[in-house]
Amino acid sequence: MLGFLIRLLPFWVREPLLIVVGSVFGVRLLYLALVEESWALAGIGALFLVFAALSVHTVVRALRARRNPAPAASGDGTTPDTPVPAQQRPAPAAPAAREKEPNAWGQAFAAVAVFAALGAAAWFGPKLLPSEAHGTPHAVSCPGGQETELPSAYQKSPRTVTGAELCEALNTPDLARLLGTPAETATGASASNNTAPLTDGKVALPEAKVEFDTYTVNVAVTYNHLSIAQYVKLMDYGNEIDVKKAEVLGRPAVFSSDHTMQIEINFGGGSGGSGGPVGQGPLARTLAVALDAKDRGGYYEITVWSTSGAFPDDDVLLDITEKVLPAIPERTV
Repeated sequence: MLGFLIRLLPFWVREPLLIVVGSVFGVRLLYLALVEESWALAGIGALFLVFAALSVHTVVRALRARRNPAPAASGDGTTPDTPVPAQQRPAPAAPAAREKEPNAWGQAFAAVAVFAALGAAAWFGPKLLPSEAHGTPHAVSCPGGQETELPSAYQKSPRTVTGAELCEALNTPDLARLLGTPAETATGASASNNTAPLTDGKVALPEAKVEFDTYTVNVAVTYNHLSIAQYVKLMDYGNEIDVKKAEVLGRPAVFSSDHTMQIEINFGGGSGGSGGPVGQGPLARTLAVALDAKDRGGYYEITVWSTSGAFPDDDVLLDITEKVLPAIPERTV
């Protein structure tokens, strides 16, 4: 159907159209083939460019024919160069009004302008339009920062970050790519303004979490006086495994692994649900980083886990931390 409609167009519209469309889409497909390393896209792009080249050749031949028209044969089989006796020459007819031919150059210019605009829209559209416009689901949004009143620990230290600020820093479009799952989109994002346990609500502990189908990433900040050096010593008495010291953004840091907690709630039977015992959840990997280079107390924690119990290697966790921490508003204890 499309080919039939294209054949109905005038020559000086149809051929420039094929040139522009073939060139734009051909170059675009070759660019995508180079980025995605796809031979199939490269072949399709080359095919578009071949059709564009054939149309250019056709237009060049037509322009040459218009400039150097061949002598046409007359109705009696003679050409204009063949002498005709005076007796056989027809009487001159009254000059008829010559039909005005359409301006081929004007048609070509208009076609190129229109389809150049269409080609530019096809090229830049995916970059300028929202993700929903080209079929990519939009990532979830973080909760607002003013939904609940902050605990007194945050009010006493106004420079403490909030869970909403942590969520905005964590919920970056690059997070899925850094996790090694670029095709996934965040399915949930949450934030909380908690306080550290066993501190009588005096130590702020904001948290944020972003969930994907494969992994879940959590970021938390503890505003206490515990340094990373002291934190490492405490790990000797805890359940952490695979402890490894590091340095991140010029600050002391430490990797560790520990199991998450799993709580089962039974909603069946009786008048209400009942909670089962707290069990051991999947293993999680955490990178704790000091709030400052001098390690004067307080730390960030970036944790990654999955329901399958697998998590990416430490280089991935390090890349995520180096991406997220600079986006968090600078605060001190």
